[in-house]
Amino acid sequence: MQYINYRESRQRGTADFPIEYHHVSPTHPQYIMALHWHVEFELIRILSGSLKLTVDEEEYTAKAGSSCFIPAGTIHAGEPDNCVYECLVFDMNVLMNKNDDCCRLIRRVIDHQVELPHHFPDSRAGINRIVWSIFDASASKNEGYQLVVLGAMYQLFGTIFATHDYKPVPEKQTRTHRRILQLKQALEFMESSYNQPITLEEMAESVGMSPKYFCRFFHEMTHRTPVDYLNYYRIERACYQLMTTNLSITDVAYGSGFNDLSYFIKTFKKYKGTTPKKFLR
Repeated sequence: MQYINYRESRQRGTADFPIEYHHVSPTHPQYIMALHWHVEFELIRILSGSLKLTVDEEEYTAKAGSSCFIPAGTIHAGEPDNCVYECLVFDMNVLMNKNDDCCRLIRRVIDHQVELPHHFPDSRAGINRIVWSIFDASASKNEGYQLVVLGAMYQLFGTIFATHDYKPVPEKQTRTHRRILQLKQALEFMESSYNQPITLEEMAESVGMSPKYFCRFFHEMTHRTPVDYLNYYRIERACYQLMTTNLSITDVAYGSGFNDLSYFIKTFKKYKGTTPKKFLR
C-alpha cells in the first residue's frame, strides 16, 4: 500500500472484484498514513496499538478492537502509535446488484446522501464483529472468500441502516466543502512539486490566498504549517525510496527536494528520530 500520492487513482483489486486488502505494521514502507484521498471507500480495523485518524476536519483515536469507515473522496490521514492495522479499499458499486431495494440504500451511501460514522469504537461489538469477518475473509484468500466479503458488507450496511446509525447530509455545506477543495489543491501542488524548490508564496498562490492567510488556513486544516508539512512529506517520500529502490542516500535527498545533504539528514532525524543510514539497517 502506498500513500505517497495525495490523490490515489489506480485499479483496486480486479475489475471483477474491486476490493484491495492491506496489512500494515511498523516495518511497512508507508507505515504513517499521509494526507490523501481516493475515489473508493475504505474500511480500517485496528489490531493493536492505536491510530490517530484525521477525516476531513475531524479527529479520532482508534484503538485496538475498533474500526473506521472512510467515505469516498474524503481527505484522511493516520498517525500510528505502536499500531498494527489493516485497510480494505473498495468500489462500493460492487454492491449494486439487480435488487432495487438494496441498490436504493447503497446508492444513498455512494451519493453521500447520508453520513455514516467514521469511527466504531470497540464498544460497538456487533458492528466490529461484521467488520472483522470482512477482513478475516479478505486476508485468508480461501476459495469463496469473495462471497463471504460481499455478504458481510451487505450485513454491515444493512445493520447500519436498520439501527439508523447514520444522519442525513445537510443540503448545503458550502464553506466546509470549499475549504476541503482548497486543501486538496494545495496538497496536489505540493505532491507535484515536492522535488523542486517551493516557496510559501508559491504554495499560497496555488489556492489564490495570501501567504499569511494560507498559513492560518493550512494550520487549521492539518495542524501543521505549510513548510513543516512539505518537509514531512519530502521525508516520507525519501523513506519510501530508501526502502524500495537502490538509490544512494545522496540521490534520494536531492530527488526529494533537498539541495543540501546535511540539512536532509538533520530534517530526516527530526521526523524519524534516526539518520537515513541507521533507518536502512
